[in-house]
Amino acid sequence: MATIFKADASEFLASGQQRIALGVAYNGRHYHGWQRQPHGHISVQEKLEDALTIVANYPIKVMCAGRTDAGVHASAQVVHFDTNAQRPMRAWTHGGNMNLPDDVAIQWAHLVDEKFHARFSATARRYRYVIYNHPMRPALMEKEVTWNFRPLEISKMQQAAAYLLGTHDFSSFRAAACQANTPIRTMRHLNVISAGNYIVLDVCANAFLHHMIRNLAGLLMKIGAGEAPPEWALEVLMAKDRRVSAATAKPYGLYFVNAEYDDSFGLPKQPVGPHFLEPWMNA
Repeated sequence: MATIFKADASEFLASGQQRIALGVAYNGRHYHGWQRQPHGHISVQEKLEDALTIVANYPIKVMCAGRTDAGVHASAQVVHFDTNAQRPMRAWTHGGNMNLPDDVAIQWAHLVDEKFHARFSATARRYRYVIYNHPMRPALMEKEVTWNFRPLEISKMQQAAAYLLGTHDFSSFRAAACQANTPIRTMRHLNVISAGNYIVLDVCANAFLHHMIRNLAGLLMKIGAGEAPPEWALEVLMAKDRRVSAATAKPYGLYFVNAEYDDSFGLPKQPVGPHFLEPWMNA
């Protein structure tokens, strides 16, 4: 069963406020992750809040469905904010985008009630990790995919992925700096898909640990390259020890592609990204 978090009472709407949900896409290569950073490091949250503040004409603070690390992208991040400013939804999308850099874009805006919370209402998160598997590096996709020049055997990666499905202690795939209260997570699916020269790891879970997907990707690429058998994935999982697993994969091929919510919230539906995979993945 998915873990559903409960919002603190401070998250509920004050008198006269509205709660707005947004769908946001961004290229993370120039940012130090989603979360606002100290010491002048630029974040996606900072750019989005600054843009919405101009539209509202007073400071706006946003909450996201899932924080992403430096260099990680999103095709369908979901955020919400509360505001006293009475604006049509078009003002939040078009006005927000006018004040955003070119590598961050608001996709949609939707009025929601106070029961909605971008983080706590999400029942699952979905990511795609995109590997460009080719002898030559991809100049036009630099820092948008992870390049692996070694031939990767997809069938072995698929066999390994099957060992990781279900509810487990994922300590072997948890970064040392992870602040999660528990390493227990429920992996709904971990599909390994061939898409032209790309290999896509399509991952859905109730929630993820810090660096969990990149650590999974490092393990699966090592197995795909023939450096370990598929059964090694189960050995690593059962060890509950990060030191026995593979190196953390680079962030560049990782995309936040969906957050799942109850249909009663009425959020817009979009094709699962990133956009350059749509001819293969969403046909």
